[in-house]
Amino acid sequence: MAERDFWAHLVAGGTAGLTTAVLTSPLDVLRTRLQSNFYTRPAPATHGPTALLRNGFQSFAIFGDIARTEGWRGFFRGLGPSLAGVVPATAIKFHVYGNSKVFWGSVLDRKPEENAVAVHALAAMTAGVATATATNPIWVVKTRLQLESGADGKRRYKSSMDCTRQILKHEGVRGLYKGLSASYLGTVETVFHLGLYEQLKPVLSRLMGDSSKTGGTSNWDGLKIWISTTGAAGSAKLAATVFTYPHEVIRTRLRQAPTVNGVVQYTGLVQCFVSIWKQEGMAGLYGGIMPHLTRSIPSAMITLGVYEFVLRVISGL
Repeated sequence: MAERDFWAHLVAGGTAGLTTAVLTSPLDVLRTRLQSNFYTRPAPATHGPTALLRNGFQSFAIFGDIARTEGWRGFFRGLGPSLAGVVPATAIKFHVYGNSKVFWGSVLDRKPEENAVAVHALAAMTAGVATATATNPIWVVKTRLQLESGADGKRRYKSSMDCTRQILKHEGVRGLYKGLSASYLGTVETVFHLGLYEQLKPVLSRLMGDSSKTGGTSNWDGLKIWISTTGAAGSAKLAATVFTYPHEVIRTRLRQAPTVNGVVQYTGLVQCFVSIWKQEGMAGLYGGIMPHLTRSIPSAMITLGVYEFVLRVISGL
């Protein structure tokens, strides 16, 4: 059973990640450019609802610019490294998360049916750190490629391999781990998301009705399980994203090309945060949140929905 569980985590995460990466690539490109400061016009620091409204207008403007100057290919910039990263990333994440729940449950003497918050939080933290460490170089390359519009006919990077080679040549191995500190900080989102998901799932399941009387095998029972799973995943992702989103922007800024006209822009996590806050305000820290939510919520629903479905199928073999 242990071996089947191992493959279930890989198949569930990999398949869901592959599908969502392709379908949501345009929004991912848009989100990355809004998070960067390469494609946003300088504006006074703004806060509150005004900041989010400005982000909305920028989203439409950049989306139109991509379509006009780059064509449909522009919406799939960085898809290669994204696909190369999302499959192992989701496989690692859910493999570590699933097995960590067992490990931490044993350490804390908690049974799976007890739905312990501490177990889920520790498992999510372990999965987040492991995934960030293993896949950070891939996301650095993806970010660099997505930030190249090519509108002037010039490109710094010819391909994913060329981008990797140039980073190693000019920035060393450390260049491939730009933004890792922000990724570790982003583990808070993973903990928040998966922890809240585990708490919401049984609540929604009870609201949908008890399927134990029919053995949980009918089509209606399967639909109820799917609704409770995806509903919990989407709701948890929305809350987690809004609460922790600034780390996404900081991570993107740290991963982008380190200098502009020879001047280093961002030197570290704290300096990057302070710089964005002073120069751009909340609008900068929440740049690209609308396309991010549009992409990440369906992505979370698909990923966790497929993940749970595959585990159920394999457990019935």
